[in-house]
Amino acid sequence: MPDAEIVPLDASPGDRIALAIARFGERDVADRAAALLSGNNEGEEFLLWVGGRHAQGILDGAPALYWPEVWGARTLLYAWDEPAGTVVRTALANQAWRVREMCCRVVAARELPFGAELVTLLTDEVARVRGNAARALGVVGNYDQALEVKKLLKDPELDVRKQTGAALKVLTERLGRSID
Repeated sequence: MPDAEIVPLDASPGDRIALAIARFGERDVADRAAALLSGNNEGEEFLLWVGGRHAQGILDGAPALYWPEVWGARTLLYAWDEPAGTVVRTALANQAWRVREMCCRVVAARELPFGAELVTLLTDEVARVRGNAARALGVVGNYDQALEVKKLLKDPELDVRKQTGAALKVLTERLGRSID
């Protein structure tokens, strides 16, 4: 990986990752992202590519917490290699809600067939996870899973109810039938 001076720390995540892909190739970036998501730090400089200025703070001594795993998952929205799917599936059960949330987004973006795991997340304690699980099921869920999504129309959080409504609309169109 390059020296830290080469990484555009203040660029958007999408721009930084696009530059990393152009420089190192999509497969290499996706593989390193999957390694981060699975808890393996693939080097300080790669953290800068995927985490930007925030990653520089971690390298300077701030606690990493779950951020490298989140950045690994987010990177998989932009760079993909099929073996990463196994890591995403496992990370849907990560203890950090931000990781679970981002993995739901990856499942939707990559249309990964992880409906059963997403159904489990419909009852997550964190509203943002529930909402993103519903959204992902809109993309990959089957009819029985859609019935589980429909239960979130009574969620106490307005944003979850909104995402549920949008997911049900997608499911209805994709499955070609109403969700009763």
